[in-house]
Amino acid sequence: MTDTNAPIGVFDSGIGGLTVMKEIMHQIPDEKIIYFGDTARVPYGSKSRETVTKFSRQIVHFLESQHVKAIVVACNTASAYALDELERETEVPIIGVVKPGARVASEVTKNGKIGVIATAATISSAIYSSYIKKKKPDVEVIERACPLFVPLVEEGLWRDPVTDEIARRYLAELIDIDIDTLVLGCTHYPLIRETIGRIMGERVTLVNPAYETARELKELLQREELLRKVRPALGDNQYQFYVSDASEKFKQFANSIIKYGILSAKTLNVEGY
Repeated sequence: MTDTNAPIGVFDSGIGGLTVMKEIMHQIPDEKIIYFGDTARVPYGSKSRETVTKFSRQIVHFLESQHVKAIVVACNTASAYALDELERETEVPIIGVVKPGARVASEVTKNGKIGVIATAATISSAIYSSYIKKKKPDVEVIERACPLFVPLVEEGLWRDPVTDEIARRYLAELIDIDIDTLVLGCTHYPLIRETIGRIMGERVTLVNPAYETARELKELLQREELLRKVRPALGDNQYQFYVSDASEKFKQFANSIIKYGILSAKTLNVEGY
């Protein structure tokens, strides 16, 4: 029987998945979490399905070695390319970020026009469109790759005229089409949600898969009777962070997102798993 006090494993190609972790920390505050960011091999968005699946499999093996009770694939590209295989290969419950966001988008749209913005890899996989149409076949899904958003976020340009200008160019087509729902299909994008929301206007509902994934994880843990019963004691190392490279840069960025006071991020050669 799985130990309810075991940690949850969360992984991403780099730092964007911290938006998912932040939501999990907020919605299920008693849980212990181990986060792995593959900062040495980021980005996943420009790599093949085979490579992303191989990388994801290595990280899952590492998290399994830490005896996690559930795994969250906090990366849209890995969710699109690798999740099905990972589900078949591991006995630990595992969820991605695509299905929760797609489900909510299909539920909240009123005019049947849904926009999806994401990396080029996620858009080319058409994974959001596929899931949304399974839930609501008669909707129109318009997908738009926004490759410059990730480097802008990672440079800390969350509220900057450059980000505003790039966002206006990317989103103009979606405004013209008159969508009423927009999925933030990359875990970096919630960090510029304010900019995106201002440009799209109040009539457009923004769907944040990070929030929806944390909600789905909580429901999964409740269903499987895996929710932790008590909060970890002080000094119990509730949150652990691992990266494959650039731990100091990761730590600084993580503290700007989570504001938890992350003291360290351990560097790990995940290729050995």
